[in-house]
Amino acid sequence: MTNYRTEYSIETSASPEAIWQLFVDVPNWKRWNAGIDRIEMTEPFAVGSEFEMQPTGGEPLRSRLIDVAPQRHFVDETRLGDLVITVAHRLERIASGTRVTYAVEATGPGSDEVGPMVSGDFPDVLQALRTYVERA
Repeated sequence: MTNYRTEYSIETSASPEAIWQLFVDVPNWKRWNAGIDRIEMTEPFAVGSEFEMQPTGGEPLRSRLIDVAPQRHFVDETRLGDLVITVAHRLERIASGTRVTYAVEATGPGSDEVGPMVSGDFPDVLQALRTYVERA
């Protein structure tokens, strides 16, 4: 079994509360995440809730929220057979606003290949998130 881990962070002048409002508005993630063709979530943003996301050019994936702490973080998990991909989205209040961190962990067969594919656009997504929230 192989494992993959990485994380990326960015700082923004926006507050954690402002960014959290973007996070819980799942159907509109595609406004600031160009890697999403379609995303749907019909349940409240809470532990156990699921959403379906279709990445650009890819197959739809179903993910489940496994940890939610409002204005601090949320973690989603996607299972593809024995491969488990977990993405943590963390908010840390800093003097100038907020540090936003995306961290991915992939475990299981193929994790060393899938992990980099999942996290490859994180720098661009974080930059787009910062631009979007600072314009709002």
